Amino acid sequence: MFCELEKLRVYYETAGAGRPLLMLHGYGVDHHIMKGCMEPVFGKEAGWERIYLDLPGMGRTSSADWLRNSDQLLQVVLDFIQAVLPGREFAVAGESYGGYLARGLVQRLPERIAGLLLICPCIIAERARRDLPKFRVLESDPQLMAGLGEAERAEFAELAVVQSEVTLERFRAEVVPGIRAADEAFLTRLQRDGFPFSCDVDRLAQPFDKPALILAGRQDPWVGYRDAWRILENFPRASFAVLDKAGHNLQIEQAEVFELMVREWLARMR
Repeated sequence: MFCELEKLRVYYETAGAGRPLLMLHGYGVDHHIMKGCMEPVFGKEAGWERIYLDLPGMGRTSSADWLRNSDQLLQVVLDFIQAVLPGREFAVAGESYGGYLARGLVQRLPERIAGLLLICPCIIAERARRDLPKFRVLESDPQLMAGLGEAERAEFAELAVVQSEVTLERFRAEVVPGIRAADEAFLTRLQRDGFPFSCDVDRLAQPFDKPALILAGRQDPWVGYRDAWRILENFPRASFAVLDKAGHNLQIEQAEVFELMVREWLARMR
């Protein structure tokens, strides 16, 4: 369905009923990446309404010429919240760039956010300033990789620490749809002209003292894990885990641990 904002139509999907949980996907993908990892959690968890949106220029939400920076994208999310969740308390889960936007929500709406989940969060917008580990493939299936076309093999292998049939199928189902639908010209312009927030998103008026969970991949070559540790004191009730054998698609490569830890985070918000 679409939410009609003043200057933009935002596509979103919902599942379940109960306390709202807003899902924010990463840069250049769409809601499938969040739905794929979060819906299995709710096979055993009732009482939550999951709200999966497509950010501007990604998935089924169009870009717009007036959108030039992350400040404006955050405002789109704030306007969406005002339209869909007026006055309601909600939890928020953000993956990669969605984790950057989620922290913007914590800065702007701390009193309304019941809990925060950050999955491989982008901490520093400028890639050149990130403290990144060396990329390592820790599990590979040479026969599987040899059977892929050149383009798919390169796309999958770029970030896959675990190169297995299971992770490939989930990559195809959860990551590829967003890549194919992305407005590349818009994303390139955004990254060039206004990717960092205009203010320090991690400078909070006071610590966010509600249940939080920060998950990072030990082999994540895109956002790393060390930068996330540096913001931990902003979240006195956060669990922080760096998972081995996990890259930027941690939720796929360490699915069992991911689901257990997310369920524990949900339990802390009850």
